[in-house]
Amino acid sequence: MRLAFVIALVVPPRRLLASAFAAMLLVACPALPLLGPASAIARPAPDSFAVLAARLLPTVVNIATEQTLRGRAVGDQNLPDLPPGSPLEKLFKNFMGRNRAAPQHVTSLGSGFIIDPSGLIVTNNHVIEDADSITVTLNDGTSLPARLIGRDVKTDLALLKVAARHPLPFVRFGNSDHARIGDWVIAIGNPFGLGSTVTAGIVSARNRDINAGPYDDFIQTDAPINRGNSGGPLVDMNGNVIGVNSAIYSPSGGSVGIGFAIPSNMVKLVVAQLRRYGEVRRGYIGVRIQAITPDLAAGFGLKNTEGALVAEVTPGGPAARAGIRKGDLIIGYDGQVVPDSRTLPRIVADTPIGRSVPVEIIRNGRRLFLRVASVLMKGTPPPRSEVPRRAFARTRHSRLGLALARIDAATRSRFHLAWRSHGVVVTHVDPNSEAGEKDFRPGDVIVEVQNLPVDSPKAFAQLIDQAKRSGKKVVVMLVNRAGNLTFVGVRLGG
Repeated sequence: MRLAFVIALVVPPRRLLASAFAAMLLVACPALPLLGPASAIARPAPDSFAVLAARLLPTVVNIATEQTLRGRAVGDQNLPDLPPGSPLEKLFKNFMGRNRAAPQHVTSLGSGFIIDPSGLIVTNNHVIEDADSITVTLNDGTSLPARLIGRDVKTDLALLKVAARHPLPFVRFGNSDHARIGDWVIAIGNPFGLGSTVTAGIVSARNRDINAGPYDDFIQTDAPINRGNSGGPLVDMNGNVIGVNSAIYSPSGGSVGIGFAIPSNMVKLVVAQLRRYGEVRRGYIGVRIQAITPDLAAGFGLKNTEGALVAEVTPGGPAARAGIRKGDLIIGYDGQVVPDSRTLPRIVADTPIGRSVPVEIIRNGRRLFLRVASVLMKGTPPPRSEVPRRAFARTRHSRLGLALARIDAATRSRFHLAWRSHGVVVTHVDPNSEAGEKDFRPGDVIVEVQNLPVDSPKAFAQLIDQAKRSGKKVVVMLVNRAGNLTFVGVRLGG
């Protein structure tokens, strides 16, 4: 099972979510039906969900997987401290090795829903991940072997196919953008392996980021979701799927009224590509972005924190060829507003490969319009090379709570800096300083201060003094951390 803190997944989990908030999240419920257009007038609470449930239950399936876990013999480091070659040592090795090395057969349960009469089924990737075999049980009790068409780890979605002797009942996707906070929804699935179960609630929130993946945009609902609901549909009052139940927030492992569903508009795009290619082909323009904090907005002279700040541009990439530069603020892409740094990756990923789209940016207070053509997203670049370790020279301290040093062979070795790194390296941080509050760490490289390059601690100090004399309250630094460039706004003391 995938356990995060004291939360239990709807199906056995296999990964631990990263952030403090995610430490309380349980990825357990995948695909759900999407909402249709919302009425301008709020509907009253329904007298019953019986008619809708009767129509939808035959479209929801139980998914069972089997996986063989190969055990490993216990290494010597796990044995008691026994004389080498002694009878006791051989006994421990034989006993512990025999018990640990035996393969184990693990079964897990989840949910899914039929989206095509030919037998196409949507579920969560974590429901079928690493499975040796997948069995789908229909609402009428019929069990069928399922074939994996494709899966997408980044959105936790998977597409299966079963061969039925007759057309199967199916659900349609709705428009999740029309799902309003407060709208009634129902969740259908197989919690705890009990079989088809219907629960009801409302849409509690939209656009939730739970740090489960790079494209988080979850619908939050209070419709009870538990183990085994993963992959089941979240349905609106028109009977359209508006989400795929995927995770819960729970200190106890059971439903506490906070569940998360992948919105149907995202599901439709992913499923269409899985059906066509067996994988998801995403657009890429070659920028690394970050959020605009209030300090960065003050440092750049911006009126608000809207948009996505370009921290790095891939040399020779689509953005570089289009003229996008480090420090540009992207506020529009392909006619869509970019309100924050979370939105842009989703829009870019959905852009058809090779399509040229308009990009609206702000550069030095001026609004510019460029065009960029997306390319197919590739794998992660290889790690940068390192140099031999040596002793490093003395450092100089700045008033911001940083100890700085030139980049030379010694500091490259000590802090594992790439050979082409340039700037000044942070060797120590006062945790009670302005820099400490901004999470500076030894090994960070300050590349620029207020868009001007620095190559020595003295040059850094001069730029800080210059910023103070000009009346700036916040100074913007470009920081290289392990090869990733990030803008950091640091407030200047009195």
